[in-house]
Amino acid sequence: MATSDKVAAVEEITEKLRNSNAAVVTSYTGLTVAQLKQLRRSLGENAQYRVVKNTLTKIAANEAGIQLDEHLQGSTAVAFVTGDPVEAAKGLRDFAKDNPSLVIKGGVLDGKALSADEIKKLADLESREVLLSKLAGAMKGKQSQAASVFQALPSKFVRTAEALRAKQAEQGGAE
Repeated sequence: MATSDKVAAVEEITEKLRNSNAAVVTSYTGLTVAQLKQLRRSLGENAQYRVVKNTLTKIAANEAGIQLDEHLQGSTAVAFVTGDPVEAAKGLRDFAKDNPSLVIKGGVLDGKALSADEIKKLADLESREVLLSKLAGAMKGKQSQAASVFQALPSKFVRTAEALRAKQAEQGGAE
């Protein structure tokens, strides 16, 4: 590869790393072209899976301020995730279950280095949309509880005042 091509490749990988929410480094040895195509589809629209050269990726990662050196050995491909990292992690995990040739080496999420186990834990999370809907449901439930409490306060005050008035009338009539 000519020097200008290498410089362009480093710039491209650096840009992808900077613009990605997450990057997952994998080993793809033993996968066929058809399997790689299937893997790319399983990652969804918000992830791009690219075979990379280790040396150029190390340079690009250093330029982007990301630590990936320990994962860049052997045949390497990187999934650059611009959307929901959970979706991409699930796609990689599920594909790796069916195709043991795909090995998740590690990665980075929002600038923080992740081990292969941490990426698998990330895949076990529910998607962002599901978590947001659960949060919204919990907040709505709390709002209705608060509304009931606020509604109960005036009626409780009225009942207490009425009981107090009745007690005073009773005492005033007894004297």
